[in-house]
Amino acid sequence: MAAEAKYSIIREVGRGNYGVVYEAIVNKTRSKVAVKRMQCNVPENAELALQEFWALQSIQRQHENVIQLEECILQNGQVFQPISHHYRKSDSHLLLIETCLKGRRCMDPRSACFLWFVMEFCDGGNMNEYLLSRSPDAQLNNSFMQQLSSAVAFLHRNQIVHRDLKADNILISHKRGNPIVKVADFGLSKVCRGKGNVNQHRFSSACGSNFYMAPEVWEGHYTAKADVFALGIIFWAMVERITFRDGDTEKELLGTYICQGKELIPLGEALLENPNLKLQIPLKNKKSMPDDLCKLLHDMLAFNPKKRLDSFQLEVRIRQISYGKKCQRSLS
Repeated sequence: MAAEAKYSIIREVGRGNYGVVYEAIVNKTRSKVAVKRMQCNVPENAELALQEFWALQSIQRQHENVIQLEECILQNGQVFQPISHHYRKSDSHLLLIETCLKGRRCMDPRSACFLWFVMEFCDGGNMNEYLLSRSPDAQLNNSFMQQLSSAVAFLHRNQIVHRDLKADNILISHKRGNPIVKVADFGLSKVCRGKGNVNQHRFSSACGSNFYMAPEVWEGHYTAKADVFALGIIFWAMVERITFRDGDTEKELLGTYICQGKELIPLGEALLENPNLKLQIPLKNKKSMPDDLCKLLHDMLAFNPKKRLDSFQLEVRIRQISYGKKCQRSLS
């Protein structure tokens, strides 16, 4: 089956270090989809592509706030081969790695190796751009916090640890009128083997984006609770509109940090250097958030993972906070 016959690329909508995202249409139905192309002709890129595939294909049922994978296609030169959800992991892994290594040795650019992810289309861009283009809205923030907490708890129930949660990796869809968040970009994720509590699994490879990494990630010994720390950074920055400028792109990003002179230190790194550091929540305005939200953020950003909420506790606690609810009642 040729991928060109099934989909038509409309335009490029995003580009990163490891892939390009396009808006496309399904030729048969004319419905919109997002197509992410990841080059796999070097082992490092292949591993990222595989991690995303394993995570998305392992989800047996869909969640409204997790990006939905429609299809995955392996391109080797001019040959396009759909990767079935029913492939055994070992067979699929060997197939892709072998093809990637062959592509790496081939000097013919037409024989380049790519993995194409066909996913649901999100018309609102990423959460970072979406929020920074609008005035602060407590009701909207509350909705996003509940949706994200539900999504991460769902992933953890399915033994998936994201490991790179940040506003740029969360997309916005307007399919039902109100904005719906979609957790995306699973290139650094891990699917934990075996059953049981996902929080019992240990990881050692430090990965993610510096400003969202938990203290224990910097050390290289962490669990799924690192995802909760990243959510805490996102929630705090979202409520108070705390931003910083990315050193490489100069893009304004949502994220909290510690100031040391003119230098911005990621919160996780600062806590690792000083575990007794007292977080000033709220940072800007004491009236910007109620006490129960302040307490929740402290519990999400605890230095000691044993004292930090897990995603299942967060899913319950987030529904109980008063933040955003007074505004909701006044608008009804």
